Amino acid sequence: MKKIFYGFALSVSMLTTLPFFRVHDFFKGINGYGVMFYPLVGLLLGLILLGVHTLLLPYLPQQHLGVLLFVLWVVLTGALHLDGLSDTLDGLYVAKECALEVMKDPHVGGMGMLLSGTFLIFKASSLAFLETLYLLPLVLMLSRFNVVLSIYFTPYISKNGMSTLAKEEFTLAQLLFVSLYVFVLGFYFSWVLVLGSLLVLFVCARFFIKRYGGFSGDIYGFMIECSELFLLQLLLLGLY
Repeated sequence: MKKIFYGFALSVSMLTTLPFFRVHDFFKGINGYGVMFYPLVGLLLGLILLGVHTLLLPYLPQQHLGVLLFVLWVVLTGALHLDGLSDTLDGLYVAKECALEVMKDPHVGGMGMLLSGTFLIFKASSLAFLETLYLLPLVLMLSRFNVVLSIYFTPYISKNGMSTLAKEEFTLAQLLFVSLYVFVLGFYFSWVLVLGSLLVLFVCARFFIKRYGGFSGDIYGFMIECSELFLLQLLLLGLY
């Protein structure tokens, strides 16, 4: 039970800026459990956003509240996945032999900045006009489940860091457990979103395995952001 608790705390520490359950030591045995809780942490973040929306809806215009939720979304995640998005985009505009070095550079390139800004506008607009807010927790849960599947099934191209430990320690039993609660919730509320999320995973896996031979931490962040945006578009189109 101790490892399970520390795994949950590690997941919260890695994926959010919430001042609870902070863990900074990725000691052996908890990293697989941390991965197991990624979708649950996404679900909790979505519930927080939904709660804020419910509380403020009587007092603020719908569109302004949507933008406010977007800002809170960025703050709660510490812009972690947006950083991966911009780094990955920078890597796409150079030769693939140089891309990984460019992605590691702490400075954001011109294309990464421009396309990330465009992405942010698009995502904020999606939230501003989204009416099915009750499905937002599902969007965040499924997007992080894509990372869980990637960690287990696809190569990881870096040889160090937390993701390497996570891949080494993440077991089939943990994958089955996380898949159980994700698919039960996912198919109960929206099988379309589940399939849409898996489609994003499939496209990203084919592209990045062909280009780089696998995934990196930045690409995980890129995939989370793309998954969220794509699922929001499905909701806006009424496909749920």
